[in-house]
Amino acid sequence: MSRSPQILSTGSYVPDRIVTNAEVDALMGATTSEWLLANVGIRERRWMAPEQVTSDLVVEASKKALTRAGIRADELDLIIVSTDTPDYLSPSTSVVVQYKLGAENAGCYDINSACAGWVTALDQGARYLLTEPSFRYILVAGGYGMSRFIDLKDKKTANLFADGAGAVVLGIGEEKGFFGSNLLAAGSFHDALGIYSGGTYRPVNVENFAEFGAPKVEFVKKFPKTFNLEYWPKLMQGALDKAGLSFDDVDQYYFTQLNLRTIESMMDFLKQPISKTHWVMDKWGYTGSPCVLMALDDAISQGKGPKSGEIVLFCASGGGITMASSVWKWK
Repeated sequence: MSRSPQILSTGSYVPDRIVTNAEVDALMGATTSEWLLANVGIRERRWMAPEQVTSDLVVEASKKALTRAGIRADELDLIIVSTDTPDYLSPSTSVVVQYKLGAENAGCYDINSACAGWVTALDQGARYLLTEPSFRYILVAGGYGMSRFIDLKDKKTANLFADGAGAVVLGIGEEKGFFGSNLLAAGSFHDALGIYSGGTYRPVNVENFAEFGAPKVEFVKKFPKTFNLEYWPKLMQGALDKAGLSFDDVDQYYFTQLNLRTIESMMDFLKQPISKTHWVMDKWGYTGSPCVLMALDDAISQGKGPKSGEIVLFCASGGGITMASSVWKWK
């Protein structure tokens, strides 16, 4: 009997602390609020509490997804966590999540494909279910704690980034749920945006701390303004081709939640109504890897999510530049 991966449930979490544009302006000592709202669409964001870490955010989102799926944590066969703001450089954040959830029967690993990571992890989770007959349930989660790496003196980054998490439970269904994915990359931009201290390139220790300082997110060089319009359509087309579908066949689009104007331009370019998509960066800021899923979960919570049998397309890109798109039929 064929195995058909399905998205059984979703969950998301944002910290309690609301940080408005005005508060960020005050912290930076610069006025960017009006520009940010007009050109990006962000009016506020969430930052985690001092005692919270990335795994805590992931655990809260995962508990919601598990409850909605009606399964226990100890029924999970695998946990995949996408993050580029891990609790530690090593070991993985997924093992912390496994422990905090009590998912003692699950294997686990992290992936770091920056902001394309959760969609990439979703593809991996689907393929495990397709090829491993003993697996029933997989948790695919993303976590972002970028507030810990913000330089409040840098007005190019300090007003964008936020914290949050999302999770889905994947399982096996009778009807086809997973249609296919497409992964692309533009590695020439690996040194454009990222956290460049803390690894082997710039190890931070007592001897060189004065030179490199604490790890922080940095925009080093500009991305072409037309990058998304150039790459996203062929990224999505590659996934749709595997499904034998067109852009018109897609009922709901979920994009990287960095810039509302980019999403508006993309829907216009694809000749699709804006009602087919949903965004959360206005209230939650930019939450990196899990942002695509967080937008989906928010749409579901508002009664705007996909209906049974509808086609959902995820499209994400992030530092590197890494890119991923995946196509699913909603259960």
